[in-house]
Amino acid sequence: MKKNGHIITEIKENSIALELELEIGDRVISVNNSDIEDVFDYEYLVQDEYVELTVIKQNGEEWILEIDKEYNEDIGIVFENGLMDNYKSCRNKCMFCFIDQLPKGMRETLYFKDDDSRLSFLQGNYVTLTNMSEKDIERIIKYKLSPINISVHTTNPLLRCKMLKNRFAGEALTKLDRLYEAKTPMNGQIVLCKGVNDSEELKRSLEDLMKYQPYMQSVSVVPVGLSKHREGLYPLEPFTKKDAIDIIEIIEDVQNKSMVKYGNHFIHASDEIYILAEKELPSEENYDNYIQLENGVGMITLLRNEVKEVLSKLKGDNRKIKSSIATGKLAYPYICELIELIKIKFPNITVNVYSIENDFFGEQITVTGLITGTDLVSQLKDKDLGEFLNLSINMFMSGKEIFLDDLTKYDVQNALQVHINIVKSSGYDFVKSIIERKEQEINEAKEIMYKAYELPLLNKV
Repeated sequence: MKKNGHIITEIKENSIALELELEIGDRVISVNNSDIEDVFDYEYLVQDEYVELTVIKQNGEEWILEIDKEYNEDIGIVFENGLMDNYKSCRNKCMFCFIDQLPKGMRETLYFKDDDSRLSFLQGNYVTLTNMSEKDIERIIKYKLSPINISVHTTNPLLRCKMLKNRFAGEALTKLDRLYEAKTPMNGQIVLCKGVNDSEELKRSLEDLMKYQPYMQSVSVVPVGLSKHREGLYPLEPFTKKDAIDIIEIIEDVQNKSMVKYGNHFIHASDEIYILAEKELPSEENYDNYIQLENGVGMITLLRNEVKEVLSKLKGDNRKIKSSIATGKLAYPYICELIELIKIKFPNITVNVYSIENDFFGEQITVTGLITGTDLVSQLKDKDLGEFLNLSINMFMSGKEIFLDDLTKYDVQNALQVHINIVKSSGYDFVKSIIERKEQEINEAKEIMYKAYELPLLNKV
């Protein structure tokens, strides 16, 4: 627990905390005389119908508040740190770590490597288990935290030590057994490195992980991302088309075994592997309710199906709208395909789709989510962008309109002199972004762009 307690930064409206006259800046010291290490202790302790809260007020007074409430009713307190504790940083030096491949000079938060099992539950992050103590395991089991997302990479202990550059990485795999015995739901991830954990090693890992069903719910296999900033790092090579075909054959063989024994596909290759192999993406039924969607598994199939469903409910008309979309090389042909589907019902709509080469991170990076504002400006500045430019929400920092290179939506908007429309990741939002013209937003953007354009001229006068 923090020695000085946990600082309150917000009191929710119409809450118990408001009735008790708690205030921003007050510090919660304990609940039911128990210390609070983090948010899980707090949430576990305050769920009962009777709660005793010890609080230090801003004037130094200590209040002991007795609270009668409904079971699991929220007290209405928000703390300065959502975790209510410091994040645990990664102790590994993985040969494939993308953070080590970032160029210098980016914002400091991008260089922080977390390996915190609590963030696995809260945010869906993947953890290596090397940072997880016996106490952490016990708390996961006690508080029933799940699912726990685990970066496995290989079940070969010696190879895992090499890949993570941590002599305890192989031994950490035994924690999978502890979680399995406690019936804790888990998901796995394998970042595949050519000549390292592919081929026979991949077969071994997938067969080993099958044994953790049904509590290991799924495992995704994704190819390593290689930026151009790899000076001094382990020499890794990109996968070829033949490599991708071999990977899919291994995965599909294990999928067939899993279907027979467990009734699910369990192992899933990322969309990127199928595209590299130039093979048709699997049907929706193969993705087991898209359990590994955040790892790029089934994203294109889901978007395609959602777009078709949305269009089936629309009448269509002759409206005229001209816009543009910028996307990564990986998704480009599929975005073009979706635009053609939309044009069947809305034939007078014009959409220019632009594939963005990733100059910032290097040509091997082809996903939309790693496109920077710098590359957008340099590659779109002379293009016909229409009335507005659609960009995926995945290009932006979570909850903010900032690209990875710290350029903002407005920086790029002003540089390109076009309104930018941020599109959420759903078929409904995709179709809506193409067939609807947001007059007010476009006009407001034009006003901002006009001022941004005129300001330098005024300063010169």
